[in-house]
Amino acid sequence: MSSNEPRWTQTWLGGLRAAGVDLGYPGERLGLPREGSGAIAGWGRRIVALVIDWMICTWVVTQLLLGLNPAESPWVPAVVFALQYLVLVAFMGQTFGHRLAGIRVAAMDGGDPRLVPVLARTLLLALAVPALIFDRDHRGLHDRASNTMVVRM
Repeated sequence: MSSNEPRWTQTWLGGLRAAGVDLGYPGERLGLPREGSGAIAGWGRRIVALVIDWMICTWVVTQLLLGLNPAESPWVPAVVFALQYLVLVAFMGQTFGHRLAGIRVAAMDGGDPRLVPVLARTLLLALAVPALIFDRDHRGLHDRASNTMVVRM
């Protein structure tokens, strides 16, 4: 066994990449660049955007503007999140968290997504599970169903 070959455990424990299979970078199959503007957004940026948006919906809107306690009405921040997500992504292509993280939601042709796909995307995102099932291009089930992707600005 040469030093260039993977150990036998790496072929099934480490996945396809450890076995020497080149899947390319996320977004390569979609014709997107590896890095920079228009590249598929990484998980770090997405999580930062989600945390920012959730904090805005929980603290600013639910507690300050509506005067409700999220512990007593836990569904309110979720509804506020879904509404702000739908409105902002449908009309601006990104939420406040997306803007601060330097990402946006794009249609597969690179343009802004339409209202109906954003509605479907928002409903699936509110379920959380479709966002946790994703492909090698970092597109969750909610992205695939709405024919969208999250890219860097």
